[in-house]
Amino acid sequence: MEQDLKKRLSQDPDGLLTYEYIANHIGACDDIMSELVDNMILVDPTGQFMVSAARYLYAINPEAYADSISRLIATAIEKDRERRYLPDLVTAIWGADYADHAEEIAAKDDNFRRIYKRITPTNAI
Repeated sequence: MEQDLKKRLSQDPDGLLTYEYIANHIGACDDIMSELVDNMILVDPTGQFMVSAARYLYAINPEAYADSISRLIATAIEKDRERRYLPDLVTAIWGADYADHAEEIAAKDDNFRRIYKRITPTNAI
């Protein structure tokens, strides 16, 4: 990552600047995506922009951005203690009918299992 960009994003108070950079430079920033994700993880205190970035990257190309998406989701699970953003994330990634296939998805995806337990504690797998 260029020093000017690194300096600018180090001033990011909550992840929005990093999210906007990703959204505005998608495709051109793939070679520094890992560093951008690192920065977002560092600065986003609630997981709000990590969830937005994960949803965005999933919509663009879930296979190409799988590692970044997984890291963003895993960290957002920890940071979204109030469960404000996880319900929207689960439907964006695993579909509106995720509950119908929860056991099957949970067996294959640890991030899903962790989210599902948080948003449906009485039905946790």
